[in-house]
Amino acid sequence: MRMHTPKVLVVATSRKTRGGITSVVKAHETSEQWKKFHCKWIETHKDGNNIRKLWYLGTALIEYICLLPFYDIVHIHVGLRTSVRRKLIFAHIARLLKKKIIIHFHPATEKHLFDPEFNANIKKLFNISDKLLVLSPKWIEWINEAFPKNRYNMEVVYNPCPNVKRSDQRDKYILYAGILSDRKGYNRLMEAFSKIATKYSDWKIVFAGNGEIDKGKTLAIQFGIEQQTIFLGWITGSDKENVFQHASIYCLPSWGEGFPMGVLDAMAYGIPVVTTPVGGLEKVFHNEIDAMIYETYDLDMLAEKLELLIRSEEYRYSMSHEADKLVYNDFNITNICNKIEKIYESM
Repeated sequence: MRMHTPKVLVVATSRKTRGGITSVVKAHETSEQWKKFHCKWIETHKDGNNIRKLWYLGTALIEYICLLPFYDIVHIHVGLRTSVRRKLIFAHIARLLKKKIIIHFHPATEKHLFDPEFNANIKKLFNISDKLLVLSPKWIEWINEAFPKNRYNMEVVYNPCPNVKRSDQRDKYILYAGILSDRKGYNRLMEAFSKIATKYSDWKIVFAGNGEIDKGKTLAIQFGIEQQTIFLGWITGSDKENVFQHASIYCLPSWGEGFPMGVLDAMAYGIPVVTTPVGGLEKVFHNEIDAMIYETYDLDMLAEKLELLIRSEEYRYSMSHEADKLVYNDFNITNICNKIEKIYESM
């Protein structure tokens, strides 16, 4: 146990990068612990062309090397693929200077843990760590399965729900928020909704995200729901707040997530959630009580779950009320940062 308050370098992607890691670190940045431990955010990656990415990485490394001697702990937030390779550089430098290393693992899918193309670097990064933070209890199971001889010091730290302003007014639409891609499953949501759309012609799906928008509009025509779909593109600020405040149902039909921030956003706004069991959500939620969980590619089941919520405003309210127990306890930013504080102090 340290006799003084350790100083922490936080290594993560840019504040301006879209995605879950940025949202999580921004939430941590608002906490008292961020000031207490003199946290400094080293931004290692920014969206753009390869030259811009290399320049950004190089300047981050220079800043990191200059600051590292004056810090005690390096808290590295990492996704997969190129993120792992980048963060290995930072981890090796920290180890050379005998700093304590926390790896905070935010993968998009557990599949890469078992893929020889990726898992060698993941294992190297984990082996360097003094502490490995994961996003749900299921991730501990997956890591133990992928690396059965590991001795990693693992602990679950949930992603936090944001503090938001709710609205009592709800409109008749299902919200999908995130990039439009096959992994995220927007196409499967459209197909499932088309099975019940004619019965609920006053309901729509609102897609808030960039990606395959043109393809999505084509699919809407093919499924006969073009009058019941709205594509907003990527939205932020008050536009994002407005669309979340008035949604009646949130759906995440993804086959791969670490621990989806979109679900946490929806819960924070009091929206009942329909989701696949990605990221170990089935270990966190109680199906049909505080969330609806369906098998990833079972579109009939998805249509059934959506219909149950569409038909009953009372059920939607009940599910949101039950989910609030998680919002104000397990996913509360204060509780999460208190846990991180204890981890820092134990290093």
